[in-house]
Amino acid sequence: MTMTIPSDTPPANGTNARPSRRLARQLALQMLFQHEFHDQNPSWQEKFWAGQSASPEVQTFSSNIVLGVITNQAEIDRIIRHFAIDWSLERMPVVDRNVLRCAIYELLWEPDIPAMVTINEAVELAKRFADDEARRFVNGLLDHVLRDEPRLADKRNRSHPVIPAPEFSDPSPTS
Repeated sequence: MTMTIPSDTPPANGTNARPSRRLARQLALQMLFQHEFHDQNPSWQEKFWAGQSASPEVQTFSSNIVLGVITNQAEIDRIIRHFAIDWSLERMPVVDRNVLRCAIYELLWEPDIPAMVTINEAVELAKRFADDEARRFVNGLLDHVLRDEPRLADKRNRSHPVIPAPEFSDPSPTS
């Protein structure tokens, strides 16, 4: 079973994500989708990249996401199970499950990527490759993860910066 995402897919208008990162996330999602069905065949990744025209930067970022998800999948799946109230991980649609895995990997193991970028990109992937219900589910679950996962305190603070009160000068004259 394969999930086809053209390599030349342009980014959605109005987003701040770099097109190469958006494409890399799409390809990582496709690879994780295929991994669920072909993980016993060690050559599936080579075959996957042979059919793509992605730049080396896109391939590297995609591969980092895929490797990070696979390496940390037990922990990522534990987090999904914890926050997915009344949802069984095994019964989630494959696309939804892997969008969440990619995003949680980025949130926890990619410190330089702002949390809101990660969540917005995950919602875009869900919007593009799933349905409105999946988009809402992904957005809600990732919002809960960001808000409640202790390891994300730094990213939480960067996502919702404290804006200092404006400084006012004393209008009374000084002598």
